[in-house]
Amino acid sequence: MELVTEAVASRREEARHCAWCGRRLPDSGRIGRPRRYCAQPCRQRAYERRAAVQRGGLPEDAVVLSAGELADLQDRLFQLRCAAEDVATAAADGADRAELRRLAEELVDTARGLERLR
Repeated sequence: MELVTEAVASRREEARHCAWCGRRLPDSGRIGRPRRYCAQPCRQRAYERRAAVQRGGLPEDAVVLSAGELADLQDRLFQLRCAAEDVATAAADGADRAELRRLAEELVDTARGLERLR
């Protein structure tokens, strides 16, 4: 029983994000199904996107991005690659631990930003 309790507690501690806009969802502390959207407009936009995908004959698991969303995603991927290259270059040049730690933290921050698609 302790493992189940620990698993539930750890799930509540990890941050959840809106499935539409990516904003952090407040921890409601409620029992039951967790929220997927931060507000009704996000829920509505997600429904409209799902309905449009179904009408278009695309597979249900298709990801539809606008040109702007794709460009933004490509920019963030480029930033992530640059941050990773900075760490590799610093390590090859014999940077001290403090510098490597700072660069690694920047890499993690960039990767976290990339997790949010919208």
